[in-house]
Amino acid sequence: MKIKTIQAFPLTYPEPHYNHVDRYITLARIETEDGIVGWGECIAQFREAALAVKVIIEQGLAPLLIGEEAIDVERLWQKMQNRIWWYGPEGIAAFGVSALDMALWDLKGKALGLPVCQLIGGQIRDKVPAMASFIFDMEDIDWTLNEFRWMCDQGYWFVKAGWGMRPEALFGHDRVRDIEFVRRIREVIGDERELVVDTPGIYRLWDVPTAIQRFRDLEAYRLAWIEQPLFPSDLEGHARLRAAVSTPIGTGEDEWDLDSYKHLIRSGGVDIIQIDPGRCHGITGLRNVIKLIEAENLQYSMHTWSSALNSAASVHLLAISNRGVSMDFKPHESPMQHELVSDPWVQKDGYLNVRDTPGLGVHVREEIVQKYLFG
Repeated sequence: MKIKTIQAFPLTYPEPHYNHVDRYITLARIETEDGIVGWGECIAQFREAALAVKVIIEQGLAPLLIGEEAIDVERLWQKMQNRIWWYGPEGIAAFGVSALDMALWDLKGKALGLPVCQLIGGQIRDKVPAMASFIFDMEDIDWTLNEFRWMCDQGYWFVKAGWGMRPEALFGHDRVRDIEFVRRIREVIGDERELVVDTPGIYRLWDVPTAIQRFRDLEAYRLAWIEQPLFPSDLEGHARLRAAVSTPIGTGEDEWDLDSYKHLIRSGGVDIIQIDPGRCHGITGLRNVIKLIEAENLQYSMHTWSSALNSAASVHLLAISNRGVSMDFKPHESPMQHELVSDPWVQKDGYLNVRDTPGLGVHVREEIVQKYLFG
């Protein structure tokens, strides 16, 4: 079970859920001397980041892993941590570790004939909630409402939208318009479904007093949570907001590792913690974060809006804990969800089944990797 080769593949693809803008991920492929292959992913998001991850993986991390026993995943994860301590525990190198760690767990599961969830703590769920997630068109409320109607028709019980198709037209800019959007969405989806709205806190649209006002404006529409209401690093502001409102706060998608999440949790400003295996040091890293979340009696939701590999890792990370609420899921077909793998995820009645297939449970089509490869 010694590792023979490691390759990285930066991919670009048009995202139909976001006006067909180009998005970027980097895949990692690990093959052993006896021909077993594991795949992983990081959500690099930008072109230059996807290319940089390829360099980190192939020139920095691959030499550490080639020749090592592939099933010693946690030891290899620690070996990578020891390498990147200076230049990337929070940054590009974290993407590289995430993709490689995911690939190692996929490979180990295939070698042992077990799904990943049974290797990282044990499966306690047969299915996990899929939260249909898309981007608002804040300039076309009828289109947006029709998307919600369609998602209800598809059987989703968790629905989410946010941001906007253009920087000039984002949820959070216009108080009157925002309230009207949420009011009409609640009318369309009814009282039983869970609704989440995602505000682009990275743009600093709200300060704390404004956020308090907006939370109270939307209280009547019973949101499951409001996501990223403030700039992500404003932990004190999140704590002040949480103390003043009743609607739960979701944040955490911009965090990186266990230390980063410790600071977030101890700030007292979050209810639902967003975690992403394609960013936060992979499955190994997030298993540690989940233990912290469980100890603090909080909840988490998987921020996974990239490829079927990240979706697979998220399914397994939800399957091992009763503190996981949901996972983001693209409701329409997307190249990285439906074309990249031969067995794409399909929701039924708002859930994804936890597959008993060894490894991550999806099969990458290598010709599609070549189709979307760049750089």
